[in-house]
Order: sequence, then C-alpha cells, then structure tokens
Amino acid sequence: MILTVTPNPSLDRTYEVPALERGEVLRATGERVDPGGKGVNVSRAVAAAGHRTLAVAPLGGAPGALVAELLAGQGIDVAPVPIGGHTRSNIAVAEPDGTLTKINAPGPHLTPGESEALLAAVGAHAAGADWVACCGSLPGGLAPTWYADLVTRAHGHGSRTALDTSGPSLLVALRGRPDVVKPNARELAEAVGRPLATVGDAVEAAEELRAAGAGAVLASLGADGQLLVSADGVWYGNAAVASVRSDVGAGDASLAGFLAAGGEGPAALAAAVAHGAAAVQLPGSQMPTPAHLNPSAVTVTTDIPLDRALTE
Repeated sequence: MILTVTPNPSLDRTYEVPALERGEVLRATGERVDPGGKGVNVSRAVAAAGHRTLAVAPLGGAPGALVAELLAGQGIDVAPVPIGGHTRSNIAVAEPDGTLTKINAPGPHLTPGESEALLAAVGAHAAGADWVACCGSLPGGLAPTWYADLVTRAHGHGSRTALDTSGPSLLVALRGRPDVVKPNARELAEAVGRPLATVGDAVEAAEELRAAGAGAVLASLGADGQLLVSADGVWYGNAAVASVRSDVGAGDASLAGFLAAGGEGPAALAAAVAHGAAAVQLPGSQMPTPAHLNPSAVTVTTDIPLDRALTE
C-alpha cells in the first residue's frame, strides 16, 4: 500500500484552447476538473494502476470538499485533515502544440495545530504502508523542516519514504535519509547550486544528493528521459512520445509507476518512464491506466549518454 502526503493539495481546472491570446475572450474546446497536488496525483496514478493507496491531505472549504469527493469517486481512500482555510484552486491553459500556462494559487496558511494534526494523521496510517510518498510544496505555516520530521516519523513506523519537493525543504529533508528523492532537472540544478548542461551533469548532481542523505535519486529530465542513481548502480531510461498534450502530473505519474513497481532497480525505472510517457499524451492531469502504457517503447540501459545535452 502506498500512502501519499500532500501538504498543499489543490482543485485543478484545465482548459484546452486553440491559442492563448492575452487580453482576448477565449472559447475552451475542452475542460477538466481534477483533484490535484503532487501526492494526490501519485495516489490517482497508483489507483489507476490497480494498487492500494491512501491520500492524506489538509482539506478545507468547498474546494477541499470537492477534492475529497472527486478522489472518492476514483476509488481512492482519503484521510482528510480538516483546516480552517480553503484548499487552493489552480488553473491550467493547454494549447494544441503542448504549451501549458499554469496559474497556481498560494494555498492556505496552516496553524501549528493543523500542522501537527497532519503529521499525526500520517502516523496513524503509516504502519500499514509499504511507501510513504511526501510530495509537493509546503503551504504557509509549515517550516522547511516539516518534511524532515515527516520522513523521520515514517521511518519510525517501518515505512520507506519517497520525497518529491524542492528548495530548502528538500535539502533539510535529506538529513532524514529519505529512501528516494525525485527532482526534475530544474530542481536538481537548484539543489546543487549550479546549471546542468548534460545528462552527465545530472548524474553528478544526483550523486551529490545521495552523499547528502538520499538513498536513491529518480531524476526526471523531461524529453531527455529519466535517471535512477542508487547504491546499486546508475540507469538511464527513455521512451519516444509522438505528441505532448499536457505535462501536468507527468512527474507524479512517473513516481507512482516507480513505487508501484517496487521502488528500486531498472524494472522500476522502466515503469516510471512508461507512466510518464503515457501521462503527457493525456488531457489535463489525467493519470494513465495500464491500457495507456506502452512498455515496448521504453529503453533502460546502463550505457549512460553522459554527453547528451539537456533541452529542458
């Protein structure tokens, strides 16, 4: 069972338009409303793959109630933590060429009591979880050390931890020795404090995160594939994608595929790549089902293209 923690969930509205024209009245050709936030998306992808999951999230107001309702409608167990503020609402505008414009609201400010209630909710359910996936930005009221506390508590309950966040909260949480961290190329560069020009640069940066405390690094490099760097070796995975419809939640789908496939080794990396490639070809933040996956299009190798330039 995979338990997900989303400190700053959202209600996500995605509109598809022929073109984004600033200052004009636009007619959408498609619309989706999805429960959102990185951990929530991981739970949605895990459930879509037919595995057990529980989503822990602070939820408040009408948007929070709708998030819980939408998750339950997808067969996902939810452990909501009531808060006084309102769950944020985000908007994404998708164009036919794959260009995506996103407006993310800041989210509510959690009180010290709500922060502790969220940690307590994780503790109440972590003992039955194989993985605790800690994902997304921290809302106001949560210190950068919050994820570090969560990782330590999850380990205390015998669960492995996967961390998908960025900035100071990522660097501080490394002290708790999360089993897997999942940065994208930008977040990886930010973590090591320098730009990354090649896949080889990304490998070196991932090794630095391992030296700082991460058990393994699953790095999403966008169109340039994915890396898995662990104590057992380094693997590179990629898959051809005919067209990109929306990349919202693609990294979350990748993490879900990785954890559902065991969370270690080349087979799990192949599952991550397959899920990410399927997700970008779906509208909005729709998560792929097994029917959307194309494992035969995935290649995983230890022959790392170190000199390959990163395009994103």
